[in-house]
Amino acid sequence: MEQKRTTWGSNFGFLMAAVGSAVGLGNLWGFPYKMGSNGGFAFLIVYIALVILLGFAGTMGELAIGRKTGYGAVGAYKALCKKHAWVGALGVISAFIIVGFYSVLGGMVLRYMLGYLVGIFGGDGFAGTGTGFFEHFLYKPGSMVLFLGIFMLINCLIVMGGIKGGIEKFSKIAMPALVVIIIIIIVYVLTQDNAKAGYIFMFQPNWQYLGDNFFTVLRAAAGQMFFSLSLGMGIMLTYGSYLSKNESIQRNSFIIPIADSIVALLSGCAILPSVAAFAGENYGKGPGLLFSTMLQVFDNMGGTVGCIMGFLFFLLVLLAAITSSISLLEVCSTFAIDRRVKKGKAPRRKAVTVVFAAAAFVVGIPTALDALGFGGAAIKAPYEILGLTTKSEAYALWNDCWLDFYDMIAEGFLMPLAALSMCLLIGWVYKTNMIKNECEIGGNKFKFYRFFDLMYKVVGPIIIVITLIAQIIEFFG
Repeated sequence: MEQKRTTWGSNFGFLMAAVGSAVGLGNLWGFPYKMGSNGGFAFLIVYIALVILLGFAGTMGELAIGRKTGYGAVGAYKALCKKHAWVGALGVISAFIIVGFYSVLGGMVLRYMLGYLVGIFGGDGFAGTGTGFFEHFLYKPGSMVLFLGIFMLINCLIVMGGIKGGIEKFSKIAMPALVVIIIIIIVYVLTQDNAKAGYIFMFQPNWQYLGDNFFTVLRAAAGQMFFSLSLGMGIMLTYGSYLSKNESIQRNSFIIPIADSIVALLSGCAILPSVAAFAGENYGKGPGLLFSTMLQVFDNMGGTVGCIMGFLFFLLVLLAAITSSISLLEVCSTFAIDRRVKKGKAPRRKAVTVVFAAAAFVVGIPTALDALGFGGAAIKAPYEILGLTTKSEAYALWNDCWLDFYDMIAEGFLMPLAALSMCLLIGWVYKTNMIKNECEIGGNKFKFYRFFDLMYKVVGPIIIVITLIAQIIEFFG
């Protein structure tokens, strides 16, 4: 069942890569805008509850299965039981779909960072459009595809370097730099007038909003947790397969969700008060918060200061985006490498990575061409291709643009289904003793066994089923 496999160079390197996979656009873009459009504190309290009830257990389950078998997502479940390989396949498919549309957003972040870099030296990095650059850039299909390609190329080169020489090496530099930059931005924002309104929105209890919109908030918080903690897409399982038997799975399973949640909260503390101080509490929704509202924020800061803060902010987002997207690409590459090795063939990591990166680039092209659903794009929206006469409210969350369509498939259904299947298999088929035994290798005592046993068998499945029902209601009315 187990196979010999290379390991991370250090536990610190593993943690930087694992936390980096969680800390991506999901934190620096998704968390603030979902918090902004779901009642602030109401979203925060549900998110924290989900991390406690499901995040720790989900992370531990994936790490344990990966390390025990020594395989990536598909190979791991196949090693446990051939009939369960489809569970891992859900994760690989999710990762492949997500890295395609995710890289479009990553390319946009790269373009914004370069724009502010030009501004620091006195140039105009936003084509004379000022705060209207977001709408301008969306309708430049050639530029959108170009920066999608550049971002994908960066990811490909890192993953080609392997676990130690590529992913770990990059993450050990990127993650500390990310923390330093976000602290600089928060300190600057704290000195600004009206920033207080952003903190009140985030931390002032509003139980009435939560009671009136519980399922909407639950859906948003659960989707954010699955996406941010990489649950159900095979990342933690894949990274766990490279984890040394000497490392404590249980300790790492606590550190990763806690560190991810702290960075998400810091992101909110950097972005929402900035918006309150410089954009009149226009917290925005979707890509508009990151690519339009934040442009207004830095423009209102004015001059060189605005350009420097804008550059630092989008450098921060770019580092986070890359640490997350390389983990998605690694899931796909490891899947193919495992198959080749099992057949007695050479791994050919570089060739495999290039193939998956090229395929994901093609998948991302529709997202780069459809102007994120704002109309008048170079390609038809999903609702038009599917023959639906309108993108009414019943459809607006999944068919108005290719990003939402891909996100509905991956984050809306495949990831929760994979997480639900994992919980049920661990709780009722493989039994939780399997996780306990793997966690106790090396003399590490497994703590809170009864809690995790209950999470896998009962609480986790119930939460995920409720979330799936909420997804269906929100997507289709």
